[in-house]
Amino acid sequence: MNKDTPEQFNQIIGYCLKIFENKQKDYSTAWRILRTSSLTDQIYIKANRIRSIQIKGFSKVDEGIVPEFVGIINYSVMALIQLEKGVAEEADMAAGDAVNLYKKHIFAARDLMMDKNHDYGEAWRNMRISSLTDIILMKLLRIKQIEDNKGKTLVSEGLDANYNDIINYSVFALIKLIIEKEDGQNK
Repeated sequence: MNKDTPEQFNQIIGYCLKIFENKQKDYSTAWRILRTSSLTDQIYIKANRIRSIQIKGFSKVDEGIVPEFVGIINYSVMALIQLEKGVAEEADMAAGDAVNLYKKHIFAARDLMMDKNHDYGEAWRNMRISSLTDIILMKLLRIKQIEDNKGKTLVSEGLDANYNDIINYSVFALIKLIIEKEDGQNK
């Protein structure tokens, strides 16, 4: 495994966590009222916009794809928190508690990435960002199907595994977009 991967992963999630913390200051934990299906749809909108920009080659709204990948990560963590805590009727969680739960889930996703990365030999480093986007969209379609099946699967992983994979693919995309680009390694 590339010795830089854990450091790069931590750098990206630190950036995402900072945005999550600032959003808690702006909006409190209003997201606690969202059902996981609503969070899935928010993630889908962001992933679909990324794909649209990749296909068209430009955007008319002055925001690139980096903020969309960050949003995908943060909404995915919110979905994991909702799966753990259940949906609330109001913003019922202190910002500090939300941040602690965020850290719990993002670090669990990181640990999963480290295990999978060991087994797959860092194959993601040779993937295109467009492929990472497509895989995220596929995972979202899987999540929607599982949600439509009331969370039941016959042989497949559940919602949490798919959200964790979405987090990790999004982190990989951000590593390629931000860190490798800064290092002149992005292809």
